[in-house]
Amino acid sequence: MSTGLALGGAGGTAPAVRRGFSPRVEGAVLWLMGYGGGFAFIEPSPWEFAFFLVLFVLAVGGLRLHRSTLPMVALLALFNIGGVFSLAPFLHDSDSVMFIAVSIYLMATSVLFSAMLLDRGAERFGALRSGLTWGAATASVAGILGYFDVAGLGAIFTVNDRASGTFKDPNVLGTFVIFPLVLIAQDMLTGRGRFWRNAALFAVIFVGGVFLSFSRGAWGHAGASILMVTGLTFLFAATPRVRMRILGLVALAPVVGVGALAAALSIEPVREMFEVRASLNQYYDVGPTGRFGNHARSLPTLFEMPNGYGPRQFRYHWPEDPHNVYINAFASYGWLGGVAYLALTLATVAVGFATVAMRSSLQPLAIAVWSTLFVQMLQGFLIDTDHWRHYYLLLGLVWGLFALARVESAARARGLASAPHGGHAA
Repeated sequence: MSTGLALGGAGGTAPAVRRGFSPRVEGAVLWLMGYGGGFAFIEPSPWEFAFFLVLFVLAVGGLRLHRSTLPMVALLALFNIGGVFSLAPFLHDSDSVMFIAVSIYLMATSVLFSAMLLDRGAERFGALRSGLTWGAATASVAGILGYFDVAGLGAIFTVNDRASGTFKDPNVLGTFVIFPLVLIAQDMLTGRGRFWRNAALFAVIFVGGVFLSFSRGAWGHAGASILMVTGLTFLFAATPRVRMRILGLVALAPVVGVGALAAALSIEPVREMFEVRASLNQYYDVGPTGRFGNHARSLPTLFEMPNGYGPRQFRYHWPEDPHNVYINAFASYGWLGGVAYLALTLATVAVGFATVAMRSSLQPLAIAVWSTLFVQMLQGFLIDTDHWRHYYLLLGLVWGLFALARVESAARARGLASAPHGGHAA
């Protein structure tokens, strides 16, 4: 029985004889992990327990890590090594120790997600996607029930009069559900699945998970990601018929959106919260001691501190956490971690756009993943995303899809080279 993580070359292929657990067992544990991602009001969450189960089940069959993903692994390792160096003076602080431990664990999840796509990637992701979608739907339904205080659930599923569903933070609920939302939107654009079923699921997740969370970041993230997946899906559409379908839905969307927003704002509590949250400048953002003022004032000090402030120490020097993942990379992980995180971000941007443009069996998935992750990277300028489970999920997936596209490209090149007289291989 083959176990462990093997390193594959540019043209690696799946093992001839499959050993390990059955595809049904793999699918079940991946579904469980995806569904568990929708529950984050307890720590550790079901996602954590399911991760170790998934790791065991997939490793027994033999996971392969393609060499194309090594830059991601190396930069994540340097990022966390920087965190360990910065942690040294704060080993007595349990919060700081746990912070770095969680970072190392999240790195491992990215490696797993990148490796799992090389063998039976479509089936494996299909199971994970189903769990993610129903986890997002469950969290969103909880958000709706909590926001409208159905059966007294407002005390459990809301935070500061905002829907939090099965999450501790409305902002995290709002961003977690966006990836399943983008996948559903893509299905509607391309005609995959039953349209009205997808439309109903989209509406539930958008209303309960995004809109009622009243997270400005989630609103912007959802809107930008859906626009991006629409544009890229149109650009790489397989047939003119799909392009015409997309144009029709794009024309219809503003009418439906305006009507739905008008209906929502006719509810007084919703309208009042919307008026507060729709402002681009909140009181805690502006001024020299606001979020952006603290960003500007902290930068000169970070240039003088090779190890930063230390993990989770920024708040003791400034009024609150940085709420900027790039500043936090230098503040909590030092110069080594900060530079590694910036390098990882830039490398991922290059890999993401390259993967979307490469022909592969999972190109539509690459479009959906990148449309979500790219916007989330931009969102990192306004919030700390370095401990979001779904960020590491998307990061691992985009690098894994890049590796898969390169493997399939190499296989096609070998097939063409072996075909007689330069023709197409049978």
